[in-house]
Amino acid sequence: MKKLLTLFSLLLMGNVQAQDQFTVYFDFDIDETNESSEQKLSKWIGENPNISVNKIYGYTDSVGEAIYNTDLSERRATHVYSQLKQAGIKVDDAELKGFGETMATGKSKADRKVVLHFTVSENMVSPQNDAKPVTPFTQKVTTANKGDKIRIPNLNFYNNSDVLLPESQPVLNELLAIMQSKPLLKIDIQGHICCQIAEENSISQRRAEAVYKFLSKNGIDTSRLSYKSFGSTRPLYQLPEKTEAEKVANRRVEIEIIEN
Repeated sequence: MKKLLTLFSLLLMGNVQAQDQFTVYFDFDIDETNESSEQKLSKWIGENPNISVNKIYGYTDSVGEAIYNTDLSERRATHVYSQLKQAGIKVDDAELKGFGETMATGKSKADRKVVLHFTVSENMVSPQNDAKPVTPFTQKVTTANKGDKIRIPNLNFYNNSDVLLPESQPVLNELLAIMQSKPLLKIDIQGHICCQIAEENSISQRRAEAVYKFLSKNGIDTSRLSYKSFGSTRPLYQLPEKTEAEKVANRRVEIEIIEN
């Protein structure tokens, strides 16, 4: 009987999931992460790609009306939820809730936060020798020579805008990971447009700058980064393009390897 109980206990222990918490802090009366918190969140996401977030709880300090603080804490939780979702973290079943000032100890910054409760199943952890497949983009960048130009794939913006679409987040995180793993790598980020000879609103430069700002905001030294616009002066396909595919190919952001 004791052997059966021992075996049953071992089976239960084998199914136990590691549980932990991660906290994101906010500035006073702000519902979006500041630069420091954004960097820490991005780093944490990069280090924990296989987690499942179960709870996203927002909090505030005790300053202000209770009703307002409840709404503020919910907006903070929603902001972090969006960041996780865009990065591909499993959050669909997470409980999203704002507790306002109910747990506040006063006016402390420590109260202005979102606490993530997450789980890592033991059977989700890959052996160290089970390397994650290298994507074609990572392969190209890590093996490139000085002067090589590489298009950033799946990098998309809202129409006539430098605002990145949410589906662009994975490739931005991938580029960030490459820059972090290759500290000597320097790149020039180059914007291009399609369809028109005369560029309007400096859109290609603003798009290149958006990538530059993402990398610098997440801890990449600006001495390793530069950006510029070529407008429509270097099309892959002659203007006017004949197909939508040619337009997409011309409307791109590339990186040029400056030093590796």
